[in-house]
Amino acid sequence: MKYNKYLKWFAVASTIGMLLILLGGALVTKTDSGMGCGRHWPGCNGKLIPDEITAEVLIEFSHRLVTGSVGILIVILAVWSWKSIGHIRETKFLSFMAVFFLILQALIGAAQVMWGQGDFILALHFGISLLSFASVFLLTLLIFEIDKKFDAEKVRVGKRLRWHTIGVTVYSYVVVYTGALVRHTDSGLVCADWPLCRNGKFELPQNLYEWVQMGHRTAAAIIFIWIIIIAVHAIKHYKDQPIFYWGWITALILVTGQVLSGMTVVLTSLNLYIALLHSLLISLLFGLLTYMVLLVSRSQNSKK
Repeated sequence: MKYNKYLKWFAVASTIGMLLILLGGALVTKTDSGMGCGRHWPGCNGKLIPDEITAEVLIEFSHRLVTGSVGILIVILAVWSWKSIGHIRETKFLSFMAVFFLILQALIGAAQVMWGQGDFILALHFGISLLSFASVFLLTLLIFEIDKKFDAEKVRVGKRLRWHTIGVTVYSYVVVYTGALVRHTDSGLVCADWPLCRNGKFELPQNLYEWVQMGHRTAAAIIFIWIIIIAVHAIKHYKDQPIFYWGWITALILVTGQVLSGMTVVLTSLNLYIALLHSLLISLLFGLLTYMVLLVSRSQNSKK
């Protein structure tokens, strides 16, 4: 089948667009701009295009425009991929998931604007957007794999790496949720010290906000240690399979950056740019982990 190079560029644009949606949503939350357009959706402050522009209006309205525009790209990408590479096992599933989760996150955002929702529900918003991003990202990788004629039969994974990959990917979603909960409950600065909450002493959290903050730090520490273990295993046993060898080294680099940026966010009193970098790194890490799961699902068993 002669491959359409334009589909590649379209897929890359859609993936970048999904990253912009994720970062835009984080920016809205971190700047408290969620009510920039009042209780109006899809319009802004009672109008299709707001006539009074404040910082909050600009951030919220821009996020809506980006989400709507990228949403159109993703629907086109899903249909295009379905028709062009629908013979690949994962294509149709990923096409459906990309559109489904994009619509779901948009509806949750609209419901928050119009009626308001609790912090624990709002924390799902970023995670649902992340699932849509991962679906688009994997679709893009499938599109680029075609020309390379990727042979899944050559990928061999032992039970240990298989279950570690699936486990850490599922667990990473817990880390994402707890991080989103920190933002939505305004728990970011409840613990001014790092890694412990206060005065460098180990103490149990004293209120809900401290539990949320320290719960996220604990979850982040666990995934950091877990990925170190996996990366060491991959380095020792998968040098003959570069996609796993370098994949887990990259995952270790990303999770290390995630931990360091999280620490810096606390020590700089929620510096906006570092906070956005924190969101970007977890998005890239989750995308990479889902690709590792895809590869594991294709693989044959080995004794490693």
